[in-house]
Amino acid sequence: MAHALTTRNVLAEAFGPTEGTAKLAKQAVLVLVGVLALAIMAKIKIPMWPVAISMGTFAVLTIGAAYGPKLGLTTIIAYMIVGALGFDVFQNSSAEAFGWSYMIGGTGGYLVGYVLAIGVMGMAARAGWDRTWGKMALAMLIANAVIYIPGVLWLGQVYGWDQPILNWGLWPFLIGDGLKLVAAAIMVPAIWKMIGSARA
Repeated sequence: MAHALTTRNVLAEAFGPTEGTAKLAKQAVLVLVGVLALAIMAKIKIPMWPVAISMGTFAVLTIGAAYGPKLGLTTIIAYMIVGALGFDVFQNSSAEAFGWSYMIGGTGGYLVGYVLAIGVMGMAARAGWDRTWGKMALAMLIANAVIYIPGVLWLGQVYGWDQPILNWGLWPFLIGDGLKLVAAAIMVPAIWKMIGSARA
């Protein structure tokens, strides 16, 4: 029983080819789509108090849940490589701030957290936590913490712990992240309900 709970299908496995070259082609397309989605969503900001909501973390966590740990990690690593090569794919990257120098700046810890969080969400989905809103919400909460811990620690190291690090990198974002958590916790289980028999 315990083994079954750790080998559930994730959403990416509920459609299309499941073996051979066709499966590899599907996965390659999913990685490309995932990288594009991460890049696009990172640039979307929804007006909100006290700060605008970035959809980048929403994309990270939902891709982790939909793709599972292996494909999810492949996708986020591909995204990081694209960013390191100098493409403007991160939330605050630009023509003036890009590439590796941007990645090791103040945002570096959050990018590390993205990689860890996708792994967390992928493993949670593999264990079937993406089937109900309660477990999905819990997985999202854990994954958000996994993003914030290295993010805040990195900020402290870069700017110094005498600075208001939590006011810069944590407190203002909690309301927006709570809303994204609720949205994803509702959306992913709802997709599974629509899929129906493919959820084995």
